[in-house]
Amino acid sequence: MATELEELRVLREAEMLADLIWREVNTWNEFARDTVGKQIARAADSIGANIAEAYGRFHFGEKINLLYYARGSLFETKYWLNRCKTRALISNDNASDWTIRLTESARQINAFVANLKTQRREKSEKSLRESNSAYLVNDEDGEIITMLEVEWLASNNPNLEPPLSLQSLISTLDLQ
Repeated sequence: MATELEELRVLREAEMLADLIWREVNTWNEFARDTVGKQIARAADSIGANIAEAYGRFHFGEKINLLYYARGSLFETKYWLNRCKTRALISNDNASDWTIRLTESARQINAFVANLKTQRREKSEKSLRESNSAYLVNDEDGEIITMLEVEWLASNNPNLEPPLSLQSLISTLDLQ
């Protein structure tokens, strides 16, 4: 896995594609640039921006969420590419090439997310956790603690004798 942001293949590809789209949009007339051009340029730039932001986050959940945003921007870019192709703003060759690149980038983002989920799962398996304790039920009614025991605990009176139900527990814990 890449150790530096600039080494991320998926980010480099997103930057390259965003720059290609930017250069293409700059050749369009004002109306096309103002309507479709701004939308596709923003969507394409957002792919790389969200990948970069994900890389900079500490928590797995934040990283994964931002990668999902990047994937959403990727599909938005595909949508605008289809609009550009239909409106004859880009050539069929460019539309096809860029769509293939976006599809590959989507696979890379999905692999990145899967890797982060695996790391998160492995990390949680290594974490320190307390073992589950068994709860003791005091009587046949299923009460955990009786009102008499509650009153004794609430009294804070050291001279008051504990109820019989607590005496064996207290002697086991050596609380007196």
